[in-house]
Amino acid sequence: MSIKDFSDDTKVIKTTTRPDPETGAINPPIQLSSTFVQPSLDHFGKYDYTRSGNPTRDVLEESIAALEHGTRGFAFATGMAAISTAFLTLHQGDHVIVTKDVYGGTFRLVSQLLPNYGIDYTFVDCNDEAALKAAFKPNTKVVYIETPSNPTLKVTDIKRVVQIAHAHDALVFADNTFMTPIFQKPLDLGVDLVLHSGTKFLAGHSDILAGLIVTKSKELGDAVYFIQNAMGATLGISDCWLLLRGIKTLSIRVKAEAANALSLAKWLAEQPIVEKVNYPGLEDFDGHDLQFSQATSGGAVLSFDIGSEDNVRQLVQKLKIPVFSVSLGAVETILSYPPKMSHAEMSAEERHACGITDGLLRLSVGVEDVDDLKADFKQAFEQIKASQLQR
Repeated sequence: MSIKDFSDDTKVIKTTTRPDPETGAINPPIQLSSTFVQPSLDHFGKYDYTRSGNPTRDVLEESIAALEHGTRGFAFATGMAAISTAFLTLHQGDHVIVTKDVYGGTFRLVSQLLPNYGIDYTFVDCNDEAALKAAFKPNTKVVYIETPSNPTLKVTDIKRVVQIAHAHDALVFADNTFMTPIFQKPLDLGVDLVLHSGTKFLAGHSDILAGLIVTKSKELGDAVYFIQNAMGATLGISDCWLLLRGIKTLSIRVKAEAANALSLAKWLAEQPIVEKVNYPGLEDFDGHDLQFSQATSGGAVLSFDIGSEDNVRQLVQKLKIPVFSVSLGAVETILSYPPKMSHAEMSAEERHACGITDGLLRLSVGVEDVDDLKADFKQAFEQIKASQLQR
């Protein structure tokens, strides 16, 4: 059997555990070297300068490529560095279609930076087939999707978007951060390039920043590598090693976190203060059936609306277990407030149009005991209710 024949549970171990042939060390060595000695004037080795390639980074890039069923992987200093590199495969005069429900950092990049380079954009609901088709222009080169979306967890029909985009000679880029390759493999569904904020589930411990790209074709991989080497926003070697260590436990972590998320989402949906729960794992969620036609789980991230910013303020103060912070995908449960965090760049009107209401909270569920999490939310909700009755 080759690595490609293994299950993901095995792949996360076999692609990250690369014994050193000289010493027998189980883990790949951290090659903290900026430069490499060359055999001769006329014959250079595989490595010359770490920006262009490093043995430790190679292991990481090969691991994510294998997990995503791609031809080539790339590691960057941050998730936004990876997203920026993907968009820099475009050229002046090109046009990109971006899903309306997109991470705030991507929204900022597309709307405020890409125009400086002569790249036009259109935001559209990619599940609205008529609107998506109408958004194409003769110079449209890429359709960029994020599914499930951040933070409303809207599910995009990957195969249908691919079909439409390819019919217009455009590529499809997909942010797979929320699902990870354990739950969803966009390249298998026809996507051309997959992105990850490796900071999140892949690393899993809130300790590093990282971004990853996996390409389906050699040609697109060559284009990404050229930009990676030319721009130089590569992931530091120590962080490559830490990310490899995180990937080792990726499968067992995300499965436990997703199980907790489903249980907590069902419980939240029954609480009077909660007006709405967004989670693809719920059977009555609008995108449930589509989600499970292209993924194997609802994931570990959900969002819920408790009606007002005032309720949000109280909840944040009264909870004991979740940490109130930006980011997601860690072993600890993280509660975030998108209007002032991930989507602060959007105006109130833009946020509300995307379903990001003033009472919306995003919850990245960790590996704590789910009954403890429910009890914590229960006591916080009860205090909020008591406060309201006193007014």
